Amino acid sequence: MLDIDGGDGGGQVVRTAVTLSALSGDAVRIENVRGNRPEPGMKPQHVAAVEAAAGLCSATVEGAERGAGTLVFRPGAVRADEVAVDVGTAGSVALVFDTVLPLAAALSEPATVTATGGTDVEWAPPVDYLRRVKLPLLGGVGLDADLSVASRGFYPVGGGEATLTLRPSSPSPLSLVERGDLRRVEVYSVADERLADAEVAERQAAAAAEGVDAAPVGTRVTYADADCAGSVLVLVAVYEGSRAGFTALGEAGKPSEEVASEAVTAFDRFHDGSAAVDEHLADQLQIPLALAGGEVTVPEVTPHVEANGAVLGAFGHDLSVVERDDRVVVSG
Repeated sequence: MLDIDGGDGGGQVVRTAVTLSALSGDAVRIENVRGNRPEPGMKPQHVAAVEAAAGLCSATVEGAERGAGTLVFRPGAVRADEVAVDVGTAGSVALVFDTVLPLAAALSEPATVTATGGTDVEWAPPVDYLRRVKLPLLGGVGLDADLSVASRGFYPVGGGEATLTLRPSSPSPLSLVERGDLRRVEVYSVADERLADAEVAERQAAAAAEGVDAAPVGTRVTYADADCAGSVLVLVAVYEGSRAGFTALGEAGKPSEEVASEAVTAFDRFHDGSAAVDEHLADQLQIPLALAGGEVTVPEVTPHVEANGAVLGAFGHDLSVVERDDRVVVSG
């Protein structure tokens, strides 16, 4: 059994360790889960992620409960199944899906994971980031997966539902080094239907489109029936050889134009550099790099990249991380 210290990397250490355990067949014990956080131990979204992975590999699990400081995960063989998990809070369903996504490489038949919780919340990628940025990029190197959203879940209530469908996949090496010219920008603006009279989604989209002058902009506005009011904006920059995403959330008292400005400012900062993928994808692509090899350029080495690299190393995957000019090259 592998022993990993979870004190420095937050919930990401749990998710990465569980993913690699399921794929390798090696049992893992994670001590001091989220030990450096103000509220250490497992949170509901981490429990749901572990349960989803366990459901796809018949794992025996100890410590998959709120507040637990130690998690033990003993996997069986990855197999197709229909798994359903409920975060029980506004915790992120996208991070649940991020945990099981790499398991497509070990499937012989399609599998589905349905998660209920927060679809668009702080400290996690919105579901539209997952399906408009990450899935298309990985789809280009052999991952066969798609995501459907039945309902939206905003903070603080959650209650959204989405389903990830995984099909048997044979990933090939990543090659995201030079992004090429910017072809277009796609803006996805979603708000709870109670905000329709105030035209929140339209105003977010219009302000984002007005703020981008680097390429043609297309917008898509959607209103959803959610359990509480909220909104999200996802700006997708589509380059010749890559894509990147920039997000912002609405909340009570926050003008729609401010929501759009946050996403546009993040895009401008990225576009001024030369990395192929945004900083949020930097750590999310480390597992695909470890499994299939390749090379990716990212804006910087974040704490998430460092923590993820340590977990990968414990499972025998050594990634190279080299700073070069105004970007960082991560290769496997």
